[in-house]
Amino acid sequence: MFGDVRSAQAQAWFRRWRHQLRHGQHLLVLRSLTMLIHSQLFTGKSFTTLLQVQAYFQRHLRHIQYRHFEQLQIPLGSGMVESACKWLIQQRFKGVGMRWSEDGFNHLLMLRLAWVNQRFDSLFPGVTIPKSKASPIH
Repeated sequence: MFGDVRSAQAQAWFRRWRHQLRHGQHLLVLRSLTMLIHSQLFTGKSFTTLLQVQAYFQRHLRHIQYRHFEQLQIPLGSGMVESACKWLIQQRFKGVGMRWSEDGFNHLLMLRLAWVNQRFDSLFPGVTIPKSKASPIH
């Protein structure tokens, strides 16, 4: 559309649409994409890409309502999820020399999740552990 994606015009266009998405104007962005599709300005690979982008926004419309999510105080970035993965999984399963089969990892991950969520004992309802043998961390 602009020739070079690094051009000042392309960058300004990107910033404007990003601002619109971030500030509750996701329907405006979707309408703009639809208008571009019907404008006949694009052909070939550019037109196919434009169709894919418009279809993506249409398909994920409920996921791009950032202003609404912000009002609900739902985090918009992936930082919290990445941090949780690092703490929950990497810290425990990526030690020096550790190697896991996929099945072994999945079984241990289930136990780790139960432990972190304080549901470990519910996995073994028929087993009682005497206080003297209980884990000091428990």
